[in-house]
Amino acid sequence: MLGMLNSLFRKKSLALLLEEMKGENRLRRILGPVTLSSLGIGAIIGAGIFVLTGKAAHDNAGPALILSFCASGTACIFAALCYAEFASMVPVAGSAYTYAYATMGELFAWIIGWDLVLEYTVTSATVANSWSHYFQDFIGIFGWKIPHGLGLSPWDYDPKLGRIVSTGSVIDLPAIAIALIITAILVKGIRESATFNTIMVGVKLAVVALVLGVGVFYVNPANWHPFAPYGYTGVSFFGHTLFGQHDAGGHPLGMLAGAAIIFFAYIGFDSVSTHAEEAKNPQRDVPIGIISSLVICTVLYIAVSAVLTGMVPYDRIAINAPVSAAFGEVGLHWAQYLIAIGALFGITSVLLVMMLSQPRVLLAIARDGLLPASIFGAVHPRFRTPWKSTILTGVCVAGLTGIVPLRILAELTNIGTLLAFVIVCGAVLIMRRTNPDAARPFRAPLYPVVPILGILTCLMLMFSLPAENWLRLFIWLLIGFIIYFGYGRSHSHLGRNAEKDKP
Repeated sequence: MLGMLNSLFRKKSLALLLEEMKGENRLRRILGPVTLSSLGIGAIIGAGIFVLTGKAAHDNAGPALILSFCASGTACIFAALCYAEFASMVPVAGSAYTYAYATMGELFAWIIGWDLVLEYTVTSATVANSWSHYFQDFIGIFGWKIPHGLGLSPWDYDPKLGRIVSTGSVIDLPAIAIALIITAILVKGIRESATFNTIMVGVKLAVVALVLGVGVFYVNPANWHPFAPYGYTGVSFFGHTLFGQHDAGGHPLGMLAGAAIIFFAYIGFDSVSTHAEEAKNPQRDVPIGIISSLVICTVLYIAVSAVLTGMVPYDRIAINAPVSAAFGEVGLHWAQYLIAIGALFGITSVLLVMMLSQPRVLLAIARDGLLPASIFGAVHPRFRTPWKSTILTGVCVAGLTGIVPLRILAELTNIGTLLAFVIVCGAVLIMRRTNPDAARPFRAPLYPVVPILGILTCLMLMFSLPAENWLRLFIWLLIGFIIYFGYGRSHSHLGRNAEKDKP
């Protein structure tokens, strides 16, 4: 029994991680600080700012969405500093999975790795779903329309009724199409993907500047009253509201509930750490990429949410395409046209970065033997990309985005990501005690305050999500345990090496 417990919590030493970096089957190091920051911004500014702002303001927070972004951004800053410390210490593919393996042991590494698979897959599906809404809004400007049966998920959640309703559609075809197109681009290579992303980041930052520069002249301060129609709280515990209001379905409402929903908007800075193995100087460049992308996007989010809720009363903000629709409502149809184009670029770049990150997490897990290396560890001999897992990711994302609605996808993404952040912050606390002398080119400041605050703020947001998200998370983790104990534990390279070393 003791031996089994030891095997579950066996750790990968820093020395072993750094030794593995010298292997042949590595990814190409071509990313600098600007490109990494661009990847981070590309992952962050997209569906969150162009789509989920509408849902969170309309259903959860009202104009207090401005403070919701502040609350989520604060939680992310604590987590980002912890990510940056680990990324500078262990510049390999795998992100939080690798960090957990070095600090908490194999079982926790598997849990966080499996959780990251959920995060990136569902995030990609959410973003593809958002892209579909803006694409249909864009072509609607010209009088074109996707047939209703092919333009939506077949079901959705109605917060007023508190239950699932039918949309009358069969499948979201545009969402499936964009997921498959991005998959084809990613198989080609990281250099092409990064260049494509940098172009799109430039376009969407120009559109955000347009939203702020033009929209500020159409802000009506009266629209900010009441500022917090649902209150400033919105914290629940497994379906039981502790502080604040709730809707007909028991879902919490308020500023903090809005923060838990739009937390999705910040997902992306952690994806920078998954590309540490492709960074030219990861000890310096990855922390720069993580922190700079998060700070830039936080400022932009707060500004855009202030303009959006000032232009249109919160209860009239469109759910599916809020920013472009807001400009259409005040008569700026030329701006609506440009914003719709920019949103398509912006959301596409997010989808690219998310689907770029997912196969690299699977690659790291497969290298340790916890998943079949022949599929998830295969690197294309010419393109040097994890092509098999990229294709598998694309197929899964396309299938998911075609049938699951935006509201459900966004909430499921958030709880998985928040769990990952909690574990990374905890891992920093552990690593500082177990490996105090390890080289740390970047150190999270104010230790242990920063990681502890990261854990507490992320847990608070987790409890601000609807209770069914916890159930979905537990089901996903149960599936992960079945895979680990059925395959991963017996095929673990670390475990096999330990068996060989026994006298």
